[in-house]
Amino acid sequence: MDEMKVIKQSFAELSPFLTALGDEKRQSIILELMADKACAGLQVTDLMAAADLSRPAVSHHLKVLKEANLVDFRREGTKNYYYLQHELGEINQLKTLLDQITAVIEKQQ
Repeated sequence: MDEMKVIKQSFAELSPFLTALGDEKRQSIILELMADKACAGLQVTDLMAAADLSRPAVSHHLKVLKEANLVDFRREGTKNYYYLQHELGEINQLKTLLDQITAVIEKQQ
């Protein structure tokens, strides 16, 4: 398969991940989850102030981040605790995509 087709396919596969990363509010949620030193997870109410959003808006953004495999949660009784996903599949795919793009650019110089 030619390199441009591979890059195009990689973009298509990573589209939900890139969309999730591209939003400023989701970025602030990711940063807040990264700052959780205990990695115990944060509740929606903990993330509301960091993202300056309402509870339903934070829940929506968490859903998008979860679908992009960036965030996961655990349930303790009636409480949900959100944390950064430990699987690095999409992150590694993004690294590969960036390496492919870099290789094409370097060839053109």
